[in-house]
Amino acid sequence: MTGQTNTRLADLFGLAGWSKGELARLVNRQAAAMGHPQLSTDTSRVRRWIDKGETPRDPVPRVLAALFTERLGRVVTIEDLGFVRRGRAGTRQAVRNSDENPDGMPWSPDRTAAVLTEFTGMDLMLNRRGLMGAGIALTAGSTLNSSLNDWLRTEPSRPAAAPRAADPYQVDPAGYDRYEAAPIGSEEIEALEQSVKIFRAWDASRGGGLQRKAVVGQLNEVGGMLAYRHADHIQRRLWDVAANLAVLAGWMSHDVGLEPTAQRYFLIAAHAARESGDRPRAGEALSRAARQMVHLGRPDEALDLMKLATSGAGERLLPRTRAMFHTIEAWAQASMGRGQAMRRTLGEAEDLFVSDRNEETPSWMQSFDEADMHGMQALAYRTLADHDPAAAVTAQHHAKRALDLRSEGHNRSKLFDHISMASACFIADDPEQADRYARLALIAMGETSSHRTWHRLREMYRLTGQYAGHSKIEELRAELEVELPRSPEDVRTGRA
Repeated sequence: MTGQTNTRLADLFGLAGWSKGELARLVNRQAAAMGHPQLSTDTSRVRRWIDKGETPRDPVPRVLAALFTERLGRVVTIEDLGFVRRGRAGTRQAVRNSDENPDGMPWSPDRTAAVLTEFTGMDLMLNRRGLMGAGIALTAGSTLNSSLNDWLRTEPSRPAAAPRAADPYQVDPAGYDRYEAAPIGSEEIEALEQSVKIFRAWDASRGGGLQRKAVVGQLNEVGGMLAYRHADHIQRRLWDVAANLAVLAGWMSHDVGLEPTAQRYFLIAAHAARESGDRPRAGEALSRAARQMVHLGRPDEALDLMKLATSGAGERLLPRTRAMFHTIEAWAQASMGRGQAMRRTLGEAEDLFVSDRNEETPSWMQSFDEADMHGMQALAYRTLADHDPAAAVTAQHHAKRALDLRSEGHNRSKLFDHISMASACFIADDPEQADRYARLALIAMGETSSHRTWHRLREMYRLTGQYAGHSKIEELRAELEVELPRSPEDVRTGRA
């Protein structure tokens, strides 16, 4: 007991709208449903948790996390409630939370596995998409930079020689209540790695909506497997699978508008990648969070995250990966109207991309090919065109090149290219071409489940306003007005 108000629990309690007595009754009922019929709490105990900072004994924190998750319609973890977590030896580990570092990062390997399993379990429990509680917030890029910078530069510490008596595997007791997993070998790891390839291909083709829960479920199982002390080479590969799945879960969550959930998965991915010994992968996971920040209109925080991604990735960062990082930085600079800086950064990206001769490109970078390079350049120039309309011509050139180079199976990226091209044509005062590419984008909309496309389509729709007297554009606007309200955002808010 700290004697001080647990502000995190108090805030969530206020959002939930329960009385203290009501929450006490719900805890008793939920605990019984989870196999703890002997648990009994009352209003005075709830008051001590909130007003005095008392941390209840297990399983109450998990019960509360489940209740708040269901009530608020988004994942709430034990740390989100302001509680500490039991260590493997039964002692309590301090969670280094503060206003500047609300998630207590960086996490130890055991805590990363626990957060991964708990977060995915809660995510699956919601059994619905598109709902987020009020008051939910993203962690600022500057906060992540200060809390993770030094940690990412160090090598992960391997656990001391784990006791392997009769059984060569040592299970973490904290994993008993999470997942009944058995020790695994190379064949199981290969099957998991193959599933990552399948999920990645589906995401590129169809978007994140349809397969998100399958990825989260697979990640949840991997979290349970990480509770075991496998041989080092198996454990590292498991962490690598966890990192790849967490990035996919984050990107799919971002694709359907679950932004705080997406950011948590990106952070889990960065921690998992570091534990696997793959610091460039950890940097790439953080670069996804940076792209998310630009999308949400926070380019300054995106640049903070890119500094962290680059410095944390270390010397093993390949030229192609550095090129990709630069395109994200350029997009952020374009969002801020920094045309000169954007052009310089894209020039460096082009030089790095051309210089890459590494034939062993990691699987998570293979999608960043020449088409993607041009697609990101088109996006950066089209974004800059909002500040400098002359940039629209260059945006058209790169969008056209990207479309010519796109291979089969990258439908979502091709859709974005069409929207970039149409928007650039509108800004460049070429409504005939704009109409053509806008209609190609509309045709392709039904083939993906990406909500981000609606965001870009709205930006394009805004540009059609200056052609109110143009017959073709009037027809296009009418079609867009019919399609746009189908966006989940409009359904929730009632806006068109």
